[in-house]
Amino acid sequence: MTKLLAPLVREIEKCVIYSWKYICSKGAYETMKEKENQNIEWKSSWKDEYLKWICGYANAQGGTLYIGTDDDGNVVGIDNAKEMLEIIPNKITDTMGIIVDVNYKHKGELEYLQIVVEKYPSLISFRGKYYYRSGSTMHEITGKELERALLKTQGRTWDGVPLPKLSVVDLKQDAIQLFKEKAVKRGRLTKEEVSVEDAILMDNLHLIDEDGYLIRAAMLAFYKDPEKWVTGSYIKIGYFGKSDSDLVYQDEVHGPLIEQVDKTVDLVYTKYMKALINYEGIQRVEQFMFHKDAFREILLNAVVHKDYSSCNPIQISVYEDKIYIWNDGEMPPNLDSTDKLFMKHSSKPYNPKLANIFFKSGMIEAWGRGFEKIKEACELYEGPLPEYEINEAGIMVLCKACDRYLELLRNDVQHHVHSEQDAEHDVRNAIIEYCKEPRTSKEIIEHFGFANRLYLKRHYLDKMLEMGQIKMTMPEKPTSKMQRYYS
Repeated sequence: MTKLLAPLVREIEKCVIYSWKYICSKGAYETMKEKENQNIEWKSSWKDEYLKWICGYANAQGGTLYIGTDDDGNVVGIDNAKEMLEIIPNKITDTMGIIVDVNYKHKGELEYLQIVVEKYPSLISFRGKYYYRSGSTMHEITGKELERALLKTQGRTWDGVPLPKLSVVDLKQDAIQLFKEKAVKRGRLTKEEVSVEDAILMDNLHLIDEDGYLIRAAMLAFYKDPEKWVTGSYIKIGYFGKSDSDLVYQDEVHGPLIEQVDKTVDLVYTKYMKALINYEGIQRVEQFMFHKDAFREILLNAVVHKDYSSCNPIQISVYEDKIYIWNDGEMPPNLDSTDKLFMKHSSKPYNPKLANIFFKSGMIEAWGRGFEKIKEACELYEGPLPEYEINEAGIMVLCKACDRYLELLRNDVQHHVHSEQDAEHDVRNAIIEYCKEPRTSKEIIEHFGFANRLYLKRHYLDKMLEMGQIKMTMPEKPTSKMQRYYS
């Protein structure tokens, strides 16, 4: 009986072993798939172009490269794994000067390699070029991005770069004095701390580097003409009519940034923004479309988060019922929507040295409280929160008018229309009275002070002739120079 069952047992054993190997291989595959992410790449064979990927991993968050797997992570093996185990590390060291872990792996008889790249504290180049892994793509770092990356490896930011040809005596005294007054008034600095030489004050504010040079933040905040050093370091304001192309008038605010903010706020709220009158009982109240304190905070955010290397000015577009504030800057990656900005978050200004100047002056808050202040100011007007659009083109903030202002605006427009209609009616009556004796168009223009004949014709003559309020002495020759009008 045992002999009869032996072949069957062997077949069962084969099936069990095959099933177990299949389960194990699937388990290994699933484990690898679970770990697959933006820092893992599967490659079927080695190519020298993958050195760029290793450079990109080293400049980003690190990563792992598998050689001998298909695009889904299944091991397909390579023929020369042990040979490549020596060749690849040497190529990496020779071209980039870094050391990575190259590990020999196998799955059954299939051999493959695992290349583990750690994140490097300094920027790594491959054949004179810099690469960076972002998401699932690899790209070359150039221009402003490269400058920023190089500064980051040195522990610097753009606003912390020294300017050898700028000295403390070149800074504008009025700007420094304004900073001192604000800092003492808000309790950020004491009278004793500001009653020092300007060079000591700059050093205490960490605006002088280890070699004794002023940095860019000092120049932007206190130099009389920062555009000499950085193009576009000013604020442009425009008032628009019915469309985006209908620019009615505009202004530019130049000078030290510490002065630009107050000048801009005052200009917008005196020239660009119309205050409508509301009455609470017998008390006369001025109502603006958007609270001044909220606007100030948004403008300050634009100043400290702007990418000044872009050479574009901050732009403020004012309309009858809304305001746009744009700056070519960035927010921290985790703060990419309006909802997130108005939640509790840490403060990470794009220009930390510049932000510290404005903080010490008392103009901005620490701990990200600026957005809380915007929210509180909007609540005072019972108005909507500003809407933020953050993308590669910069930061655009839309400030919509509050309902209270819109209601007053509608009433004001209706009143204005009625007033114009009443005024036009009075002028027509005066023309009728004046033309009891026949008058030429020239006489009518001179008597009433109209701009020209075209204005008289469009606004009065055509309508009054149609209504029969006045008549022509020569109706058969309406364009005659001898034409007169009578009532």
